[in-house]
Amino acid sequence: MSATEQQFVTLGLGAEVFAVPVEFVREILDYAQPFAIPEGPDYLLGLTDVRGRATPTLDLRLKLGLPAVPPSLSTRILVMDVPLDGRTLSLGLVADRVIEVVSIATDSIEAPPEIGVPWRSDYIRGVVRQARGFVVLFDLARLLTSQEAAALPVEQAA
Repeated sequence: MSATEQQFVTLGLGAEVFAVPVEFVREILDYAQPFAIPEGPDYLLGLTDVRGRATPTLDLRLKLGLPAVPPSLSTRILVMDVPLDGRTLSLGLVADRVIEVVSIATDSIEAPPEIGVPWRSDYIRGVVRQARGFVVLFDLARLLTSQEAAALPVEQAA
């Protein structure tokens, strides 16, 4: 990998392909039902035990305004460590499937589209054209607003 390339973990939500920077992915887990948190936002599924730590777990579909689907055998939880407002936020992101790790040339990343997508473009760092279509790169620090991040439970030893 050259200095002009970055590595991303690609994941699927329905027919759409998204990507997150590999350096923020701590681990990828098989799906297990999170422990529910009463009165949380609908996209906050609850807490997942990740090696003895309670980790807030979000449904990416609901966060992006996509319809909920029941978990399948390919559903995964990406455990992420995201730098946000001077701290590291640990959270799980539920995806329909994890596809692969890819290297993407930084000069192939296009600006996010202004219109024509069913999700808010402020979550999007950019898009990359591939033979199979587009890969949408998440801006993880903007996926959660500061208020939403502050409202998430703090990771604690179980």
